[in-house]
Amino acid sequence: MINNSELKYIQSFAHKKHWAEESAFIVEGPKMVQELLRSDWTINKIYATADWISGQGVLPVPVVEIDEIMLKRMSQMQSPHQVIAIAEKQSFLKALPYTQTLTVLLDGIQDPGNLGTIIRTADWFGIQQILVSEDTAGFYNPKVIQSTMGSCFRVRVESTNLEAVLASNPLKVYGAVLNGQSMYETKIQSSGFLIIGNESKGIGSSLSKYITDPIKIPKFGNAESLNAAVAAGIILSHWKA
Repeated sequence: MINNSELKYIQSFAHKKHWAEESAFIVEGPKMVQELLRSDWTINKIYATADWISGQGVLPVPVVEIDEIMLKRMSQMQSPHQVIAIAEKQSFLKALPYTQTLTVLLDGIQDPGNLGTIIRTADWFGIQQILVSEDTAGFYNPKVIQSTMGSCFRVRVESTNLEAVLASNPLKVYGAVLNGQSMYETKIQSSGFLIIGNESKGIGSSLSKYITDPIKIPKFGNAESLNAAVAAGIILSHWKA
């Protein structure tokens, strides 16, 4: 059984004030919860229908059975499906190894769906770490978590002062800009930084000054611009080519 206080607690994750300040976050749906169970993230509790529970073995976390009516009351999704989990946010104790891989920097990505898609795309291309500016959408926003389709449990995403990182690391900095050199004429090295800017404003001036290799995606049609997540995917595909 679930009591009223538990119900209100879970429902409160719909509000930014709660998910931003709480030490836990919400994960919904069989696919996402299975990804969570396979990860090293700590799970506090699972709420699930009898159908979902019957398909599982012995789980290492408390599981509360709920019916479809309660699931709809708890869920933030339009079409909730079988299971909701509450997991603990992660804190990072070790610094990132910037010299060993390409690190993606996101400057002012506002749309939660874009952020989630970039995380998912980065995971596809083997990117293990993303740094986001403090004005980028919150990583633990439920819309971000869901749109990663589980990649959020494999890619380390950390909010930090991007300018301070670039100022203290003498590595190549690739910036996606409109007036850069064609990315097809640029060899993106295995380590360094790739900056993707705000959906409408691009990369801010505080970071632009650190770009050593401005690159662009050549335009062949008439579209005015590319979605930030799409642009990230195209550039990462070239990096791996």
